Amino acid sequence: MSSPQDPFYIVKEEIQDSIDKLQSTFHQWETVPANTEERVHLTKELQTGCESIEWQVDELDKAIAVAARDPSWYGIDEVELEKRRRWTSTARTQVGVMKKAVEAGKARSANGMRQELMRVPNDPYQAGKSSSYAPQDNDDFISSESDRQMLLIKQQDDELDELSASVQRIGGVGLTIHEELTGQEKIIHELGLDMESTTNRLDFVQKKVEMVMKKAGAKGQILMIIFLVVLFIILFVLVFFT
Repeated sequence: MSSPQDPFYIVKEEIQDSIDKLQSTFHQWETVPANTEERVHLTKELQTGCESIEWQVDELDKAIAVAARDPSWYGIDEVELEKRRRWTSTARTQVGVMKKAVEAGKARSANGMRQELMRVPNDPYQAGKSSSYAPQDNDDFISSESDRQMLLIKQQDDELDELSASVQRIGGVGLTIHEELTGQEKIIHELGLDMESTTNRLDFVQKKVEMVMKKAGAKGQILMIIFLVVLFIILFVLVFFT
């Protein structure tokens, strides 16, 4: 079952598409300045995407482990199993590199914002001036923070919808695998019954032949052999020369 219709390759293609999109978002994230709303949005999107792909790769690893218990049952061999393990390892490494880079960038941004907030103005006049505009600045900050929270909530809803769709696709693939395994089990069971029935018939015929041979004696056995040889010759001539 190593054809393109193999459920493993269907899921693999979906995960690879997700990784490609995530890498494109990661390259965009690298070019966006720190401490901006777009940067925060992309950081959240990358973190959610990495977690989703890591979960999907883990589930694929579990499926490979199940197939490794009896590869012949699933129509694959050790070479194919090793090839699948290498792919999941590579996918996990790609996602891990992006996840670490995003976490490091998020930590640097948090430190920068903390240092900015801890700054104290040295000029009393500037301090007084800043205080006079504090209410207006606070209103602007609250409004901006509210907008940012709404944006984050909307983004989380979109990400949950996408994650739900991915889970449904994987669930559908799992059902397909289950149905295929059930069908194969039924075919094998029917084949076993047919083989058992054929074996019983052969045993019955063999016993009948032995009884006939015993009753016929040596002379009768020779005549029967001669008859069968003549019959074979006649059938051979009829098949190949007519």
